[in-house]
Amino acid sequence: MAEEKQTHAHEKAKEIEISPSAKAIHDALRKEGESQLERPTFNLFWSGLAAGLAMSLSMIVEGVLEAYLPDAEWTVLVSSFGYTMGFVIVILGKQQLFTEHTLRPILPLLQHKTLEKFWNVTRLWGVVLLANLLGTLLVALVVAHTAAFDPHVLETFAKLGHEALKPGFGTVLLRGIFAGWLIALMVWLLPDAGTARLWIIILVTYVVAIGHFSHVIAGSMETFTIAAMGETSWGNVLLNYTLPSLIGNILGGVVLVAAINHAQIMAGKKKEIYTQD
Repeated sequence: MAEEKQTHAHEKAKEIEISPSAKAIHDALRKEGESQLERPTFNLFWSGLAAGLAMSLSMIVEGVLEAYLPDAEWTVLVSSFGYTMGFVIVILGKQQLFTEHTLRPILPLLQHKTLEKFWNVTRLWGVVLLANLLGTLLVALVVAHTAAFDPHVLETFAKLGHEALKPGFGTVLLRGIFAGWLIALMVWLLPDAGTARLWIIILVTYVVAIGHFSHVIAGSMETFTIAAMGETSWGNVLLNYTLPSLIGNILGGVVLVAAINHAQIMAGKKKEIYTQD
């Protein structure tokens, strides 16, 4: 019995030793952020464009699933799995997605609050956001102006776009905070995810989908599509969806995840120094 307890205690200590601390996760993400900030502008642009094109699959797969499922209350619980497709491809493919950058490059900025670092983060954000939106715009134009999809599928795409745009500026912004918070939390979990990376991406983005939370890239694909179809104005889409969801995603990622987790790590370091003294 004593030997069993000793073995159990040893295994538990081993698990604690293997499992990285919050500081280790923070440092790993900070180093990744530093690496991203060192990438050339054109490199970021092409990777961001690839991500924007891939993110269009979130609307496409979700819309196709919904179009072929019966009209029932549970339909959204199945079709929302399609929304995860774009995120899986982009994140596992190491492409540049704007909402991931509300965490990684922010940690180096919080570590070294210099003007040079701030402008470098601004450069990365601007290039990746523009490239992501351009990628979704290109696919939206193809969807709206070609016969690639059947009429009843196009009707479902339009339905998704109108549902995304319907709530109004304030609600889209609030839902954007939830989306930004969840995506940044997902990024925080990935360094220690191992073989569970795929499931973490699917589960977190599935929650974004069923919660109708506003993601600036995935949601802009939906709203760009109805603008390209002529069912709403581009000004309405940009002012009442893209802008508030962008603000919300930034607030959710930067404030609720990056800043709070960084403050936690810094407070821990100060405590260590005080203890040593």
